[in-house]
Amino acid sequence: MITHEDSTEKAPPPEPTASGAIAKSIVAIVTTCRRFKWIVLALAIVVTIVSAHYAVTHFKINTNTNDFISAKLKWRQNLLELDKAFPQRKDLILVVIDGATPELAEAAARRLTDKLATRPDLFESVLRPDGGPYFNQNALMFLPVPALQRTMDGLYKAQPFLGALVSDPSLRGIMDAFAFINRGVRAKAGTLDDFDRPMVALADAFDSLLAGRPTFFSWRSLMTGEAPDPRELRRFIEVKPRLDYAALKPGAVPSDFIRQSAIDLGLAPATGVKLRLTGVVPLEDEEFATVEQGAGVNGAATALIVLFIIWRALKSKRIVLAVALSVVVGLAATAAVGLLMVGALNLISVAFAVLFVGIGVDFGIQFSVRYRAERYQEPNFDKALKRAAAKAGRPLALAATATAAGFYSFLPTDYRGVSELGLIAGTGMFIAFFSAITVLPALLALLRPPAEQEPVGYKFLAPADDFMARHRYAIVIGTLTVALAGTPLLRHLHFDFNPLNLRSAKVESVSTLLDLMQNPATDPNTIDVLATSLKDAEPLAARLRSLPEVAQVTTLQSLVPDDQDEKLAIIHRAATALGPLLDPRRARPAPTDAEDVAAMNRAADSFAATAGDAAGKGPDDARRLAALIRKMGAAPPNSREAARAALLPGLDTMLSLLRTSLTAQKTTIASIPPDLAHNWVSADGRALIAVAPSGNANDNATLKRFSQAVQAIDPSATGQPIAIQESGNTVVRAFIVAGAWALSSISLLLLIVLRRITDVLLTLVPLLLAGVVTLEITVLIGLPLNFANIIALPLLLGLGVAFKIYFVMAWRAGTTNLLQSSLTRAVFFSAMTTATAFGSLWLSNHPGTSSMGKLLALSLVCTLAAAILFQPALMGPPRHVNAAGEGA
Repeated sequence: MITHEDSTEKAPPPEPTASGAIAKSIVAIVTTCRRFKWIVLALAIVVTIVSAHYAVTHFKINTNTNDFISAKLKWRQNLLELDKAFPQRKDLILVVIDGATPELAEAAARRLTDKLATRPDLFESVLRPDGGPYFNQNALMFLPVPALQRTMDGLYKAQPFLGALVSDPSLRGIMDAFAFINRGVRAKAGTLDDFDRPMVALADAFDSLLAGRPTFFSWRSLMTGEAPDPRELRRFIEVKPRLDYAALKPGAVPSDFIRQSAIDLGLAPATGVKLRLTGVVPLEDEEFATVEQGAGVNGAATALIVLFIIWRALKSKRIVLAVALSVVVGLAATAAVGLLMVGALNLISVAFAVLFVGIGVDFGIQFSVRYRAERYQEPNFDKALKRAAAKAGRPLALAATATAAGFYSFLPTDYRGVSELGLIAGTGMFIAFFSAITVLPALLALLRPPAEQEPVGYKFLAPADDFMARHRYAIVIGTLTVALAGTPLLRHLHFDFNPLNLRSAKVESVSTLLDLMQNPATDPNTIDVLATSLKDAEPLAARLRSLPEVAQVTTLQSLVPDDQDEKLAIIHRAATALGPLLDPRRARPAPTDAEDVAAMNRAADSFAATAGDAAGKGPDDARRLAALIRKMGAAPPNSREAARAALLPGLDTMLSLLRTSLTAQKTTIASIPPDLAHNWVSADGRALIAVAPSGNANDNATLKRFSQAVQAIDPSATGQPIAIQESGNTVVRAFIVAGAWALSSISLLLLIVLRRITDVLLTLVPLLLAGVVTLEITVLIGLPLNFANIIALPLLLGLGVAFKIYFVMAWRAGTTNLLQSSLTRAVFFSAMTTATAFGSLWLSNHPGTSSMGKLLALSLVCTLAAAILFQPALMGPPRHVNAAGEGA
């Protein structure tokens, strides 16, 4: 019910007059769109459909963080030059195979390599950088001379054992080979304690098999008497896939084929093999997948919450629908225009949608709340809409222009990730503003919301307005004092240069990369140095090896073994002695299961007899082995089949590698297979030097020292560690430049429009205050800046300057009691919708996106507090009070 007091408040106000060309133009546009609403809405539908179709059919996202930075920079040109010299090293999938035994790892790598090589339609090349015929033949040559001699001595001693295995690679042959232990003990060649290790190994294997547990037996460890080095348990395959750049995940099909091939070949943890993919292609594909994960649910939930908040702000389903549809039109148009301008989005510029929703909804809420306030005073729809346009149009136009200027300030910088965001978001501000003064009025005219029955502002905040008016100096001085007191914190402001920290460590490609970085021999986080020739590479490599920051230096020469004459003499002697023994043509026909059982019973009896009643670990282990062999012989045939599957393939791999390694020959650089050599010497003769860091390769400080040390020797060095450091420096410079441009352009714009330096300062001081406080809080809560979340700063300029302009323009128009005004309601709910959008980013599974959401939310809170709580106190009472009420 409308009281007499309400009727008095709603007395017909004087007809508004739009002062200035901007205000008059906006009133004319709004009036025209209201009058020709069907034409406007038809055009809006066409624009939305065409834009949406273009955006869907042309959507691309580039997840390569190196491309965040302009290619014009010297270090980027060095990186591109390396890619040009070695194109085969670019865009690789690195298949990492970990085996429970060296034999399993080697067999898995060989079988998978052969399988992938059959699909040239999916893979340009398939290369084993640490294996294959060349490395298998020279495996012994890469051992130090003492280690090689020990290995050969062990083989000499094991001749009877090896002979039995070669002549009969079966369970029967294994039993006969182990029986030599008993012969040796009886011949006084040793005691059971001396042969304890192989007995324990075979007993443990049989015990595990009989219990039904997965069993992995290493013949290499049995022969050498040593646990395998972790590097022996790992194999690599470098795959260059044929990428489908039209797909959102260009490497998905080749990656899926690799994984499916592994399944088809039985390569799985259950069979002792673990396969993982990393490298540029999986990293980028999984990066997008992580961003995409849960995005649909989060987006839907965010949309519903935003709609609810808009409804709370506007209290009318019809107005909410009008605002939402106008934002959809603007968002579709911005997406299409953005893709048209930049071609492909990146992990930063993709956030334009959040910025558009945040600020686009702000424009819609500002206009609609002003319309509601006018409709409360003026029941006639047409007049209320015209009054809203006259009062809200100029502040909206100034806010849109200033916000766009803030975003466009990043265009001159070398940080492409944000400059492209600035281009899209800045353009989107004009689209959002245009949608708010065209599509929104047309929709309001079509939906015809009912007249307002109660004031739109917050009358309950009258005590707060009164408190701020009486204590404005204390509020201003206290706020500035707290902010200034916190400025020493800015010395501890930290920028996280490492792009890996923006990725989820839970995804396979990242966790695998972090694992490889623990070992200098497998660390892909290397610096690459290009020497003019292979001849010049070695002196340069020697200088690099002398650096304490360097753990390992690899060149093509590193693939040629040292001390070859001495090693070849040792190997050739062994080959002469062992060659006939290892001839596979000596193998007997495979035994039947019954013959295997008979051999087991003979071996069990032999071990039991040798151990007798003797005490000690050796005899005890002999008796245990005898019991387990007898138990395996008495078990069902499928148990022995499991034993064959666990023991024989590894035996075959071990014997094959041993035979091959004994054929080693004199090796030179010319002996290296072309596919391997091409990875180290380019087509024009330049030689690659790979330099690995000492220390934690994922630590910013370590990488910085490492990069500086290498660049001191070769300033043109490139690679990921240098890219990380230079990217960070580029970003810092970009934000200093962009900040200067933004403040200059916004200040100039405000000065032109407001024509008072004091009013410009009243707009900018709260903005700068919000920025300083935001950075201080990041230090307090331990939230470092990074390549992704730093976009909160342009948003702070964008949304922050818009809020400040609204309040200054309202204050200049004579509005008093700002906290009670409809403007505060509009700003508050606008901030709530933006906070919701940012909250969806915060909940992302992608660490970079999540950190972006955190800092955006923090900057929004600071911006809102500065606009609502600090700026009114800073401005004080208006110069001229508008007796008619809100004058904004």
